[in-house]
Amino acid sequence: MNELFIADRIKEFKDDPESVYNTWFLNNNDRLKAFRTIRNGLTDVIDHIEQRTFGNDYKGSTLEFIMSAICEQKQVFDGAAHAFYWKPKLRIPDIYENEANQLAFGRFLKAVLHTSQEKQLLGEIHRLDSLQIKGLGPAVANILYFLHPTLFPPFNTAIVRGYNDLLGQKIKLGSWSEYLDMRAGLIDMNECQRSLLSKDLGAIGGFMFEIGSGRLIVSGNAERVLETDAAKREKSSLKRHQEVLSDYREESEHSEMQYHLAKLGRSLGYKVWIAQNDHKRQWNNKTLGELSLPALPLLNVPKAASDTISFIDVLWLDAKDCIISAFEVEKSTSIYSGILRLHDLALSLNHPECHLFLITPDSREKEVQAQLLRPSLQQDKIRNLSYVLFSDLRCDCDAMCKYGRSVEVLEKITRRPAAG
Repeated sequence: MNELFIADRIKEFKDDPESVYNTWFLNNNDRLKAFRTIRNGLTDVIDHIEQRTFGNDYKGSTLEFIMSAICEQKQVFDGAAHAFYWKPKLRIPDIYENEANQLAFGRFLKAVLHTSQEKQLLGEIHRLDSLQIKGLGPAVANILYFLHPTLFPPFNTAIVRGYNDLLGQKIKLGSWSEYLDMRAGLIDMNECQRSLLSKDLGAIGGFMFEIGSGRLIVSGNAERVLETDAAKREKSSLKRHQEVLSDYREESEHSEMQYHLAKLGRSLGYKVWIAQNDHKRQWNNKTLGELSLPALPLLNVPKAASDTISFIDVLWLDAKDCIISAFEVEKSTSIYSGILRLHDLALSLNHPECHLFLITPDSREKEVQAQLLRPSLQQDKIRNLSYVLFSDLRCDCDAMCKYGRSVEVLEKITRRPAAG
């Protein structure tokens, strides 16, 4: 394939404001948070497997939470969880009922979580593949991407189709050897086009996704795109446009909630920290960074924990720089992602008096309640975790600023799920 032709298609990919390059790979703070969320969440998956508390179904497992966090990463990972659904008629993937296979899967996850050496990572893949666990194929590569984004590209039907269409290959789904062949080809192409792409293989994975989904036209997919019903293509384009507009509205609401929380915290006499990647966002003609400490005070926690804490949406700190309250604002992102970050904070600080809050749209209240009542979360029950609805914070912020004296003022609008 002509390198100039590929370069031109990459430029087209990057210039499209609604391509996944611009809506997912760039300009997406949730993508940055996902790497930390998924890495930390895998620790829970491994622990539950080792402690024999993982369960015998995908639903309700800690693996479901991890895959939910992956699937929310825009269109590129839509459907990434399907390969892990328990299919009882086929008995696949065989990691739920077969304890030996489940333990092998846990050992694999633990090994790839704790190394960054390419040779060792590839060795772990070959070791897992040699076990021939029925139904457990290279869909696991989507987990690997969030652990080692410069070594493993994401993987799904559209990405494989795009790779085949562009390069005239015949890579098939369901085989680790086929995935590794595609990986090698993508890495080679990425090296040739590095000035246009990124070390992070998500960029070239998104490029293949847009070819495979028909948004970018190459000779290999031209006939298929022409055969696709025009109305169906128009519907798909409209759906992408609506998703972009929805993301914009959600980001605006997210900034609004951070603004209210910062304003309230300051009025109560606390120091306020707003997630470091949100300092340039604006609401009500105010840049959020103006309401925040310029830097998060040093915390007596490991650096990895401090990095995670710095991405929590809003923190309130007292005069001694002790974290009094932490807030995660949820929108289309996984509720569990926010819970996990707050959980990490609680474990890192070992401060039982720290108040933890999810700030959630009214439309997601039932989902929040369901997540907080999941058995796997009840096993690691987090104290002082409750939620506040957008409408309550929006309507009552000014009154709480005027009459409140401490974090306890939030009790008036705080909600908790009723125990079953």
